[in-house]
Amino acid sequence: MPPRAAGLIAMTGACVIWGLSPLYWKLLAAVPAAEVLAHRTLWSLITFLGILALRGRLGALRSAFASRREALLTAAAAALVTVNWFGFIYAVQIGRTMEASLGYYIFPLVTVLFGYLLDGDRLRPLQWLAVALAATAVAVLTAGLGVVPRISLMLAVSFGLYGVLKRRLKTDPMASVTAEVVLLAPIALAWLAAVHLAGWGAAPGREAAAFGADPGLSLLLAVSGVLTGLPLILFSYASQRITLPTLGLMTYLNPTLQFLCATLAFGEPVTLWHAIAFPMIWAGLALYSLDGWRAWRSAPIAAPGSDTAVTVDSVASGASSSATTWRSSPSKGSQ
Repeated sequence: MPPRAAGLIAMTGACVIWGLSPLYWKLLAAVPAAEVLAHRTLWSLITFLGILALRGRLGALRSAFASRREALLTAAAAALVTVNWFGFIYAVQIGRTMEASLGYYIFPLVTVLFGYLLDGDRLRPLQWLAVALAATAVAVLTAGLGVVPRISLMLAVSFGLYGVLKRRLKTDPMASVTAEVVLLAPIALAWLAAVHLAGWGAAPGREAAAFGADPGLSLLLAVSGVLTGLPLILFSYASQRITLPTLGLMTYLNPTLQFLCATLAFGEPVTLWHAIAFPMIWAGLALYSLDGWRAWRSAPIAAPGSDTAVTVDSVASGASSSATTWRSSPSKGSQ
């Protein structure tokens, strides 16, 4: 099979897994979100360590803690990915998947804005227009529904800040993600111990301490590690075989499938305000993609092995995402 075709298949697989993941998390709606998150953390750690071991890269974990600066950045990234993971799981469980999909639609535009505010990146006119459309769409939803789309903004901002931190880390992407989960694992273990031994986390209509008590739920919880790791591997494989504009455009399949899950599978209502706001977001993403494609076409072709703009580790949050940007390396940072 030609490399490009294999890359397209791998990328489609990654986006389909991420996009249809609400169906999986919905099956765990009977388990408190914090408990699901703890299991996802632990099973992801096992998965990521296995991947690093197969690649002979376990030693790369040390680089995430080689200096105080790297360790602090890794810890901050771990906190943000926890917020993002929890927010997405919680949104699906309470019937707000559409709001979550909106968050991942506007995430690329939030990232562009953060690049301008925090890293001094210059925005081109089409990028400014795309950001303005996203801001207007959020304002329309807020005014029309009478409530700020908090989940959308929380997911977009937490993931955007996560990307900002990742640009400053020098650690190997896969090792960096694994290091984050290593830091989170003791907290996850402590929480599950409290859940099983002290009855923490119980909620009306939710089955606390599900692992071991319900075979079906136990299996689903254990699969969360593979669900997090497999699309990351597929994305990494695809990023080496297809062009960055193609990669970036294909990532929008993820929130689109989430949107379809919300409307078709979960029956979440589409109001007039959603019907106005979502096309504005889509128009902003179209402008953003067009601008990125034009910038890519006019830029020098990167040599093999050079730093590209594909933020492989930023998509390891698993719920998303349109995490590809057409600009300079996030792995070496911009400072």
